[in-house]
Amino acid sequence: MKLDRYDLKILEILSRDGRITKSKLAEAINLSVSPCWERVRRLEKAGIIEGYAARLNPRVLVPRTPVWVQIELKAHHAESFARFEALVHDTPEVTECVAVGGGVDYLVKFEAPSIDAYQRLIDAWLMSDVGIERYFTYIVTKTVKRPAAGISAADLAL
Repeated sequence: MKLDRYDLKILEILSRDGRITKSKLAEAINLSVSPCWERVRRLEKAGIIEGYAARLNPRVLVPRTPVWVQIELKAHHAESFARFEALVHDTPEVTECVAVGGGVDYLVKFEAPSIDAYQRLIDAWLMSDVGIERYFTYIVTKTVKRPAAGISAADLAL
């Protein structure tokens, strides 16, 4: 599907404000309401827009302690990576995980109720057959920058 400047602007705006009214969205992209809304429906039908959601602040709802962990696995073959990644998916306290190149295999972000709860969790991981060789824990003392909601037209142009 080829996206033009109107589509890109719609995506940029909706990624920041999914609750914008049809008329405000149309005004923001300089189209009338009907053609603007047809474009939104086309983007939804194409699967580019998957849905709309509220961004919640979990720290207000349930206080959590963020912890970043570098993890290196003992073995470096597909089965060990798959086993580790399955554990990550099955652990609700893991809120982010990326595979990285370099001295470690993964960076994992845990959000646990406390440091003690995190330690019990990582101890269980170490006792499991997931194959962690070494890990380094970093307790977050302050969040300096958090990912902003939404995407920009510049992001879409890449």
